[in-house]
Amino acid sequence: MLISEKKVSIPWASDKRCIWLRVGTLIDGVSTKPLKDVHVVYDAQSIRYLGDLPPADLLNPGQTQLDAELGEYTLLPGLVEAHAHLFLAGGELNLAKRSAHLKQTSQEFLSAAHARLEKLVRLGIIAVRDAGDKHGVGLALGKLYAHEDKPVMPYVDSPGAAIHRKGRYGGFMAEPIENYASLKACVQARILAGAARIKLIATDIIDFKKGQVTKEPQMTTGEVAELVRTAKEFNRQTFAHASGDNGVECVIEGGVDSVEHGFFVRADQLARMRDRQIAWVPTIAPVQKQIEYAARLGWDERVVSNLHRILEQHAASLQKAHEMGVPIVAGSDAGSYGVTHGFGLLEELELLEHAGLSAISVINAATGTSAQR
Repeated sequence: MLISEKKVSIPWASDKRCIWLRVGTLIDGVSTKPLKDVHVVYDAQSIRYLGDLPPADLLNPGQTQLDAELGEYTLLPGLVEAHAHLFLAGGELNLAKRSAHLKQTSQEFLSAAHARLEKLVRLGIIAVRDAGDKHGVGLALGKLYAHEDKPVMPYVDSPGAAIHRKGRYGGFMAEPIENYASLKACVQARILAGAARIKLIATDIIDFKKGQVTKEPQMTTGEVAELVRTAKEFNRQTFAHASGDNGVECVIEGGVDSVEHGFFVRADQLARMRDRQIAWVPTIAPVQKQIEYAARLGWDERVVSNLHRILEQHAASLQKAHEMGVPIVAGSDAGSYGVTHGFGLLEELELLEHAGLSAISVINAATGTSAQR
């Protein structure tokens, strides 16, 4: 994904000064082919012009020359990380230390997350959809972005605490439905806390030893539908952690806007996702890391075989989804075991390509398609 090792000096844009470039290749995040020899004009707020010919206006008074001639360079939108847990340290591989990490205070979680922000921007990541934490880290970072004196950081969109069933998977990042008088009250509490969207944990995780999701979904289709309906009343989207065909069925029919993970999704379910334009964030990286660190995690050959089979099936589903026209969005689940913030997304993009997507489809999944969601 390296664009160029050469350095080039480009003046800073401002609200009063536009910058005029000509680039050899432009990837706009939505087209299926790169654009060649494109003129670009932008200011501090937006891209003002794209075209084959020099701009007729929009330039600075008296300007007749390009600010930079970049015929050997490729320009593309900033990347969007669509599934990350900013309060978690994915790079920590010691299980005891990971467990201890979860016992930190909210302020300690926030301080650690602050330290990750500039790194994300330097890696080209300009926006992060946080996937939930009950410590208010994502919400605090979202508010920080709105400040005029914010640090170098990406835009952060957070649901706050995810919603799950008491005693089931997700307690480290979620608050249970049972804490509220009704499903509607549960969503309303998230909205009052500042949630940009609503995160549901509709299923447990994969049992790698058995190679499948062994537990029934945490929520019924009716419960998901009511949570989604309430979120829509507040103009909020919903995204749902779901794996196993029963769980995926539950969230599709419940009307969520995005399926996260989606392992073991069926072809007929992908068809409905396409028809309803439900996005899919396949998060390959966490399972790949289970293979890479199998010895450290104590996985035997049978479990490793299960992991390979799961990823092979996931890749086949991903190819099918792409061919059908399901909106595919790139998210790494950074914070999961071995999935570091920033580099985790870059690895996820490589894994998407390895699974069968074309290079430009992968870039679109991390730029235009993601930004539209």
